[in-house]
Amino acid sequence: MYAVIFAFLTAFLLTYSTIPIIIRVAREKRLYDRPNERSSHQEPTPSLGGVGIFAGTICALILWTPLQTFSLLQYILAAFVIIFLLGVIDDLTPISPVKKVIGQLLVAVILVWKAKVQISSFYGVFGIEALPEVAGFILSVGIIIGIINAFNLIDGIDGLAGTIGLLASSFFGVWFFLTDQLALAVMAIAMSGAILAFLKYNFTPAHIFMGDTGSLLIGTVCAILAIEFIEMNHHIPADSPYVLGGAPAIAIAVLILPLYDTLSAFGRRIAQGNSPFTPDKTHLHHQMLRLGFTHLQTTFILIGINLFFVVMTVLLHTFGAKVLLLAETILAICLGVFLRFLVRRQGLSQSNKKHN
Repeated sequence: MYAVIFAFLTAFLLTYSTIPIIIRVAREKRLYDRPNERSSHQEPTPSLGGVGIFAGTICALILWTPLQTFSLLQYILAAFVIIFLLGVIDDLTPISPVKKVIGQLLVAVILVWKAKVQISSFYGVFGIEALPEVAGFILSVGIIIGIINAFNLIDGIDGLAGTIGLLASSFFGVWFFLTDQLALAVMAIAMSGAILAFLKYNFTPAHIFMGDTGSLLIGTVCAILAIEFIEMNHHIPADSPYVLGGAPAIAIAVLILPLYDTLSAFGRRIAQGNSPFTPDKTHLHHQMLRLGFTHLQTTFILIGINLFFVVMTVLLHTFGAKVLLLAETILAICLGVFLRFLVRRQGLSQSNKKHN
C-alpha cells in the first residue's frame, strides 16, 4: 500500500514542480503550438507538458515498483522511452503519420514480445476462447497501436485527454490494488498522479498542452493497463469479490470515448475517400464546441458520458461480455448520431437566421 501512495505523491509532486519550468523555457525558446485552421485555441501555447508527465511517471515507477514481482519492467521502460522520444520529436518538428505509426509499431512489438503484454483469449466473445499465439500477438499489437492513436486524436481541447487518462488509470489502478497486482497498481496510480498535477495547468485557460509527448505516453500506459486488466481478471481466484464478468467490455467502456471517436473519425474519412489520418474538425469535441459549449463544459460533459459507460458495465458485469459489448455499441452509436443531429440542426438554424 505504501508503494502505491508514494508512487502517487512522487509523480504528482515532480510533475507539479516541473511543469512551470517547462512553461518558462518553452516561452523563452518560443516553443509554441500555434493556432491553425484545425485548432480549438486562439493563443500560442507551450505544448511540451508531456515531458513533465513522463518525468513524474518514470521516476515514480523506478523508485516504487516492486521489482521482485515485476521483472519485465525494464522492457516497459524501454517502450516508454521510445514513445517519449517519438512524441518530443513530433512536438518540436512534426513528422508524418507513417513515421509515427512505425514508431508506435516498434513500441507495441516490444511490449507484446518482451514485456508479455498480450491478449491470450477472447474469453467467449464471438464464441472464441483461446487464441493461437501468432493471432494473439498480432491482435495485441493492433490494440496497443489503436489505443495510442485514440488518445493522440482525442487531445484536441483543454483537459479532455488528461481527464480521460486520469479516469482510466485511476479505475485500473484501484482494481489492480484490490487484486494485489502491486506493480501494475503502482504504474497506474503513478500515471494518475502525474496527470492530476498536469491538469492544474491544462484546464481553461490552458497554460500548457500535453502535446504528442503526453498523449502518446498516456495512450501507451492505458493500453498496457487495459490488456493486463482483461488478462488478470481471468487469472485471479474465482472466489475473489473483485472478479468482473465481461472484462473485455469493461475495458472498452473505460476507454469508450477515445475509441469511439477514433473509429467514427476513421470511418468517416475513409467513406469520403480520404486517408484515415487526414486531420479534420469532426471529432466529438469539435461538434460539442459548435453547439456553443466551452472547452471546460465539453470536457466535463464528455467525461461524464465516459463515466456513465464505466458505471453501467461494472454494475451489469454479470450479463457477460457479449451483452455488454452489444449495449455499448448501440448506445455509443445512438449518442454519436444524436450529437451529429444537434450539430446539423444548429447549422441549419444559423443558416436560416442569415437568410432572414
